Amino acid sequence: MSPGLLAGQVVVVTGASGGLGGAMAQVCSRAGAQVVASGRHLRRLDALYQKILAEGGQIQLYPLDLEGAQPADHQQLVERVIDEYGRLDLLVHCAADFPGLTPMMHADPAALARALHVNLTARLWLTQAALPALQAASGAVVFALDHAERGEQAYWGGYGLAQSAQHALMAMLRAELHNSRVQIHALCPPPMPTALRARAYGHEVAQIARPLEVAAAWLDNRYRAAQV
Repeated sequence: MSPGLLAGQVVVVTGASGGLGGAMAQVCSRAGAQVVASGRHLRRLDALYQKILAEGGQIQLYPLDLEGAQPADHQQLVERVIDEYGRLDLLVHCAADFPGLTPMMHADPAALARALHVNLTARLWLTQAALPALQAASGAVVFALDHAERGEQAYWGGYGLAQSAQHALMAMLRAELHNSRVQIHALCPPPMPTALRARAYGHEVAQIARPLEVAAAWLDNRYRAAQV
């Protein structure tokens, strides 16, 4: 990974109190970015903050629970970033909600709605709020997500439906933004030892990728693509 790949850039990472979100915040910081880390678990955010500061990185915390956040809250996040730094270059969506595998006929309606909102609607609202600033900076949006086929498989509920819809959303954004310099990326990570995966594969014991490895590999691939 090039240490200066993101030098001078401002990156917002949601779900930064989770495994992949925290890893993305770390690798972006190591690449020279000013990171704005958003999440809902304050102690985990603080631990991430201390870790990045100890590495000499730049990080600011923005606690936000996407389950209850309204469009105005997403707009306020972006406005505060612009007020503080004058730009936004990269938005990384890592916040996710997965209550577990459940037959649809037995799924809790509130859990279904929460999974659809956190995994889809909240991401869409924040992307909408961020697009003007991203267009000005020729920036990018990264959607960390699962395979689209989850929406066609049994028991994945609102989480699975949101994965299929996110793939459609990315295709829509690419079509609408094809004349702009905003890039839309999908990050479909391999199996990782995260709390989300444990809810579906609690029996899993095989060696699987670590979030830091996944995040660093994504940034390396982005760097190589920019050199072509």
